[in-house]
Amino acid sequence: MRLFFREHMLFILIYFSQCVVIATLFWLDGYRGTGVILYAVFLSLVLLTFFLLYRYLSRKNFYKRLETPLNTLDESFETTERTPISEALDSLLISQYRLYKDELQKAEDRQDEHLLFMDRWVHQMKTPLSVVELTAQGLDEPESSNIREETERMRNGLNTVLYMARLRTIQEDFLIKPVTLTKLIHEVNQENKRLYIRNEVFPKLQEEKQAINVETDEKWLFFLLTQLIHNAVKYSAGKSNNIILSVYERSGEAVLEVKDFGIGIPVVDQKRVFQKFYTGENGRKYRESTGMGLYLVKEVARKLDHRIELESEPNVGTTVRIIFSETQNITSM
Repeated sequence: MRLFFREHMLFILIYFSQCVVIATLFWLDGYRGTGVILYAVFLSLVLLTFFLLYRYLSRKNFYKRLETPLNTLDESFETTERTPISEALDSLLISQYRLYKDELQKAEDRQDEHLLFMDRWVHQMKTPLSVVELTAQGLDEPESSNIREETERMRNGLNTVLYMARLRTIQEDFLIKPVTLTKLIHEVNQENKRLYIRNEVFPKLQEEKQAINVETDEKWLFFLLTQLIHNAVKYSAGKSNNIILSVYERSGEAVLEVKDFGIGIPVVDQKRVFQKFYTGENGRKYRESTGMGLYLVKEVARKLDHRIELESEPNVGTTVRIIFSETQNITSM
């Protein structure tokens, strides 16, 4: 109704102005039949009312559709009443929808092609990295350690690129199954043992008497925990020689916690550390920071239906928790 009056407001104003002008002309011409003039204006208003009423009722669905937002793109194909302007609108929406679908399909094809290229490129780069690592084993120290340290950084960077490329289609890569958190932590620690030794920061595991199983994707959770451990080790090196990995239950939910005693995160940065490419004050001190680690952690956790909590105090340390909504307790052997 509101849209209808907005569209016809100028027409109504012009109509009333026309009635006033005609009545004024008759009055100035010497005609003094006030009753007849008012009666003529009244009849004119009755005709106007019937015209507007007919126009609104005949186009009620049309105006309702214009005022109601579309919930799905398929609603663009819905038709209204058979009036010229309604049919024109339906035709426009359908052509616009098809144009949008064509452009979207082209963009998705380009994106898929780019992701395929990135995936293949990352895997191709891992092969020469492995060859370099094998070659470094035959060298004397400290050259061997230096080369392996750099190749490990490159491998971590390539993995970040690979997981970032897969983030858009992450739902297609899910394999949800029970995962024992303690077992996963041991696997991540084994994968990162050289990182611990190189930085002289070592993990301590704290767990409850019962092992905790959660429903999640093991590969992606492995990636999340690896990212958190890399951050904890990087920002603890030279300040503390250990980080604490904890697994426990809180209010019926499983919690996987990574706690370090490093430089911490400034208060002004804590609300933005999960934003894409945001490095903050610590990122200016550590030039290797890309601002993508915690962003990927947050996005992957959200898609896995897990929650992320972060607590930090400058020069004291940082605690990051992955919270799982469903748990299953398994008695440890």
